Amino acid sequence: MTMRASVAVAAAHISKSYGGFRAVDDLTFEIYGGEIFALLGPNGSGKTTTIRMILDILKPDMGAIEVLGAPLTDATKNRIGYLPEERGLYRNVPVLEMMVYLGQLKGMNTPSARRRSLQLLEHLQLAEFAKKKVSDLSKGMQQKVQFAVTVLHDPDLIIVDEPFSGLDPLNTLVIKDLLLGFQQKGGAVVMSTHQMQQVEEIAERLLMISRGQQKLYGPVNEIRSQYAKHAIIVEGDGNWSQLPGVERVEAHENGRREALLYLKPEATTDSVLAAIAQSQAMSIQRFELAVPSLNEIFIQVEEGQANE
Repeated sequence: MTMRASVAVAAAHISKSYGGFRAVDDLTFEIYGGEIFALLGPNGSGKTTTIRMILDILKPDMGAIEVLGAPLTDATKNRIGYLPEERGLYRNVPVLEMMVYLGQLKGMNTPSARRRSLQLLEHLQLAEFAKKKVSDLSKGMQQKVQFAVTVLHDPDLIIVDEPFSGLDPLNTLVIKDLLLGFQQKGGAVVMSTHQMQQVEEIAERLLMISRGQQKLYGPVNEIRSQYAKHAIIVEGDGNWSQLPGVERVEAHENGRREALLYLKPEATTDSVLAAIAQSQAMSIQRFELAVPSLNEIFIQVEEGQANE
């Protein structure tokens, strides 16, 4: 985004303790309309407590949170959709009946709730199961129904906790497309997940917390670039160790003819690429900076935290 949309969530110096244990420690962050924002951290890091404070289920001991421009009210809560990690569907009720009821709880009238529910079930290829009980559906189908309930009332902000849990690759794509569609319409998405690949693919910014404290915050691409090694990945043929500026070479284990070239401090990627281009004994199909995955960064940050 070149221009920032309205602020959907603004948290300023929030903290929360349980007895003598500080679950969240002085977090400050903003989440914007029209973005997918990832909330990351290991189990027990304070993610769930943070989400519950955004939803006003818990009150912060210190600091303040504004949601959709003001402190949360009952009216504002109807503009929020929440997909919890502990799923909350009524298992012995027909799918459509349950969706209509939950839509009514969010302020929808019965005809609108029914019409919107049928549209979502059709989009999710679940229309034939509208009269089936939730308990008759597979885990993946139940997950898709849960997501449909989350966006049923056309909220401005959705908070989704492990949205891809239990989904096969095809249904993961379906949910991903729905998240992107919601974001493209200007909605704000807060996504808590351990699936770092999904964060890399669809999230614009992230907040990583550990032991309740902020460890990383900002655009996903910028954070990955900050952790980039002074190295390049090449795929092709050549005696890479003979290149000027290359300090050492490691095989890049992914089943392809790739190598990781660590560069000397004074070397640049441009100078190495120029040397390859001038060599008749080398050829490349790929040449890119060695930017670590979010999973690698996550592990690195956590290992550093564990050693503190």
